[in-house]
Amino acid sequence: MTSQEETLDLFDAAARDGTDDGLRRVWTVSELNAAVRTLLEEGLPPLWVSGEVANWTRARSGHCYFTLKDETAQLRCVLFRGDARNLPVDPEEGMRLRVFGAPSLYEARGDFQLIARAVQDEEGEGLWRVAFERVRKKLEEEGLLAASRKRPLPAFPAAVGVVTSTTGAAIRDILTVLARRAPWTRVVVRGTRVQGREAADEVARAVDVLGSSGEVDLLIVGRGGGSVEDLWAFNEEPVARAVAGCPVPVISAVGHESDVTISDLVADLRAPTPSAAAEAAVPDRASLISGLRELGPRLDRGLRNIHRERARGLRELRHRVSRVAREVVEPRQREVAQQRDRLERSMHDLLERGRRSVAVVAGRIEALSPLGTLKRGYAVPLTPSGTVLRWVEDFRSEDPFVLRVVDGRVRCKPLGVDPEEEPS
Repeated sequence: MTSQEETLDLFDAAARDGTDDGLRRVWTVSELNAAVRTLLEEGLPPLWVSGEVANWTRARSGHCYFTLKDETAQLRCVLFRGDARNLPVDPEEGMRLRVFGAPSLYEARGDFQLIARAVQDEEGEGLWRVAFERVRKKLEEEGLLAASRKRPLPAFPAAVGVVTSTTGAAIRDILTVLARRAPWTRVVVRGTRVQGREAADEVARAVDVLGSSGEVDLLIVGRGGGSVEDLWAFNEEPVARAVAGCPVPVISAVGHESDVTISDLVADLRAPTPSAAAEAAVPDRASLISGLRELGPRLDRGLRNIHRERARGLRELRHRVSRVAREVVEPRQREVAQQRDRLERSMHDLLERGRRSVAVVAGRIEALSPLGTLKRGYAVPLTPSGTVLRWVEDFRSEDPFVLRVVDGRVRCKPLGVDPEEEPS
């Protein structure tokens, strides 16, 4: 016989008016509350209860206490710390909730209550949406969602970092696409949990470590599809702030195309899937090869166009220079020719005056020079050493002397000297 059946038998026996003293048992309050709790917990299975939330309180212990009510009744509820951690945000006053739990009795006070195991809003994702909007609004006010802070992706990254689970389909898809499109690209993987209570902190640490390592030029952060709860790590502030502060550009690839997370809004690029993130991260090898094949003819056409433009420019420049020469240089040439003519005339006049002046001076010098005197019939006696003999006493008997005449010298010897007599 089960404990529930035993409890019911005792209640039935106590209700009968028998003569057996054993059926007249007096219960203590604790015994009664324990029996009622047993009846409740074993008589009613866990169930869903809907109502409007009121008086939601999260105690320092982590347990949450609240009331569910409708138009005519209310029910006290408790959500213990372990289950409360799964809530993305505390419900707002008056929100319609669905609570899954087991009816029970708090024996110490005799209060009927519901031991909640899960709390949802009536719409199914309302709590997640409220939490999402709170984080989004906060980061938007800080400017982390602004389009102006989005960085361009490198065109040819030498190394791509990947932050995701190493056991999921996302990493396989990313590696496959990177190997197909750009097999020369080095891939650095930092494995983390991507769902659960500790996932957000792990993802944030991985982004910080890999982004600041200096080993990668670009980072892909994400995971495959799942429910709102599965993707929630990428809606938490630690991941958003790590992505925003990453030194290298970040591509966020969380879930499927219809899934949008805070990480997507903060990242430099949002990819609809992990495969699309890998395609956006590196250039396509086939496209590069095709582009290189077309590059030769394009370069040839470009160089020809440049040559034609340069030649046209040179012709126009030559015409402009010629026009400037005619308009500027030719008048200057005429002025120079006129100045030259004036200068030649001035030089001719100056030379002519100079010649005349020289002739006058030459005549005067000629008249005063000894040669000029000689030409007029005079002669100059000189000693053999060239001293002029001016006086009679300068001539000594038997001493030869030279007589300088206009066209040469005559050697002479005195026969005698006759001093000139002074007039009486």
